[in-house]
Amino acid sequence: MTPWPAWLRLGLLLPLVGANAFVLKRVLVQFAPFPGLFLTAALIAFLLDLPCRWLMGRGFRRSLAIASVVLFTLSLLGLAAVALVPLLVEQLSQLITASPVFLAAAERLIDQGQTWAVAHGLPSDFADLSSDLVTQLSRVATQLSQRLLGILGATVGTTINVVIVLVLAVFLLLGADSITAGLAQWLPERWRERITTTLERTFRGYFAGQVLLALILSAGQLFVFWLLKIPYGVLFAVLIGFTTLIPYTSALTIVFVSAILGVQDPRTGIELLAAAILVGQIVDQVIQPRLMGSIVGLQPAWLLIALPIGARVGAIYGVGDLLGLLLAVPVASCIKSLADAVRSDLRPLESLPAPAER
Repeated sequence: MTPWPAWLRLGLLLPLVGANAFVLKRVLVQFAPFPGLFLTAALIAFLLDLPCRWLMGRGFRRSLAIASVVLFTLSLLGLAAVALVPLLVEQLSQLITASPVFLAAAERLIDQGQTWAVAHGLPSDFADLSSDLVTQLSRVATQLSQRLLGILGATVGTTINVVIVLVLAVFLLLGADSITAGLAQWLPERWRERITTTLERTFRGYFAGQVLLALILSAGQLFVFWLLKIPYGVLFAVLIGFTTLIPYTSALTIVFVSAILGVQDPRTGIELLAAAILVGQIVDQVIQPRLMGSIVGLQPAWLLIALPIGARVGAIYGVGDLLGLLLAVPVASCIKSLADAVRSDLRPLESLPAPAER
């Protein structure tokens, strides 16, 4: 029997994949936000399993290791809730209150630019730009403040979601081995070990490294901002560290927060920019290579493609843009690793000599 051409098999496969993706979307959207909560709990269980395995390697039973890690994690969360969260809320409220001052300073800078352009004979049609920019920034600031205050006000719903995620993470952590083995049984036998190994290495290595880098960067920024007496230093340090979880986003955050302070006090904005870049470069050049190594293995261009796709897929399937962004890089890395493995398996077959004609 003559095998079908590869292009024909692919053409028949794509409609099936599209139909299954459509059905999956319809199912997941009906259960939102639980798919997002479940994925978040799975990521937390992935991260907590690393210290559990480390303790088990030093003679702890798995149940005792899990109990120790969970209690330590809850203690850290409680300490952060008592010491850090009130300070973040206070600085966030101060920043929202001061937003009209920053907008007025930005408008003055635009007017000064228009005056300078007129004095030097350059195009000076900045009036509409100034009005539109201030209007847009005011609208964005109002919407952002309303959303942030809404998030802070929805304490009951947030608390319930956090409890659900933590309980799910503990149960997933308790049954990690059996759950992984059960899911692996659905995979083809000759690909089973390779897929599970790739997923475990990439997800655990990537998220463990990124979370540790975010904590180190936040602590470094917090210390430097405290020395320089940067306004809203705790809020900006945590924001920059958190956005490190998404590639290239921390650089945009640094520029954004520097511009916020720079419109009112250029010296403070430049100090923040220089300090954030310095600490970020130390983390990127000294600490990141030792923590991450070559876990991702993706070129920057592919990262930039994977991020918007991940955000869009997360929004479509009801798990959220943010979670889609967080999962985009490790998923893309796993796809690349598996595609390279398939290509390496096919290469020996292609290199075999053709049978001699009789």
